[in-house]
Amino acid sequence: MAEIVAHLPVLLEEALEGLKIKENGIYIDGTFGRGGHSGAILAQLGEEGQLLGIDKDPEAVRAAQTRFGGDNRFAIVQGTFAAIKNHAVNRWWLGKVDGILLDLGVSSPQLDDSNRGFSFRLEGPLDMRMDFTSGMSAAHWLAQAAEREIAEVLREYGEERFARRIARAIVAARQESPIVTTLRLAEIVRQANPAWERDKDPATRSFQAIRIFINSELEDLEIALAQALEVLGPGGRLAVISFHSLEDRIVKRFMRAQSRGDEFPPDLPVRHAQLNPRLQLVGKAIRPGEAELARNPRARSAVLRIAEKLS
Repeated sequence: MAEIVAHLPVLLEEALEGLKIKENGIYIDGTFGRGGHSGAILAQLGEEGQLLGIDKDPEAVRAAQTRFGGDNRFAIVQGTFAAIKNHAVNRWWLGKVDGILLDLGVSSPQLDDSNRGFSFRLEGPLDMRMDFTSGMSAAHWLAQAAEREIAEVLREYGEERFARRIARAIVAARQESPIVTTLRLAEIVRQANPAWERDKDPATRSFQAIRIFINSELEDLEIALAQALEVLGPGGRLAVISFHSLEDRIVKRFMRAQSRGDEFPPDLPVRHAQLNPRLQLVGKAIRPGEAELARNPRARSAVLRIAEKLS
């Protein structure tokens, strides 16, 4: 039986400080997971405070109902944070939310459950869906995707330099028998990879790429960031924790672009206020310290960025 690693919320204190919790504020945790961040937010809210949790994973929703179901300040919805505007509208919160937290990527419970298919180290069905009740599994996609499409996904979402070689190996292997388990896919990728990185499994990038593609993670992130500008009220904070360069690049570019405001010709004499900036950056990117990394090695690639909506 695989060892289950306890879920530890990453950059917890830093995220709470960045959100600048108001006792009676309104907050949205767009990636509930197992409720580490949500629990800490609720601990700082007063009786009139409100927190909405969102998660694609039905198991996360069940965990939320079990843990916080009796708390009138809390509600949970199953779905993508790309619908964050709709959730705010349904609660008459549009333009009133004091803080939004997005903790991106896959959670420890998802990684450590072999039945979910996220881990290349654990034998299990090749699923990878965060919402396992709908959509196409990784096994289904790999069974019918063209070699060129597989290569593009591995290159775009995994930054895999041997994408074409790995895609070719996947197509050849599936002609022999369907690729339906995690360890079989991992072995195919390893054998196709001619240059193993030190201290990094050759299957890492491919599994990341397929997971991101199957769950539309980057597309959802771009949609959610744009909607956050409408959902937040003046002075509301947006805090995003990323775990790899593709996510962080999207967040960094979005926050910087919104803090600069509208683009005008460089020779046009326009004051900064006239550029209509919508966000103000709060500090620099924050990474875990040595103490947190000692407790939770999975936090090593985490980056927290914070911005505040201008009035």
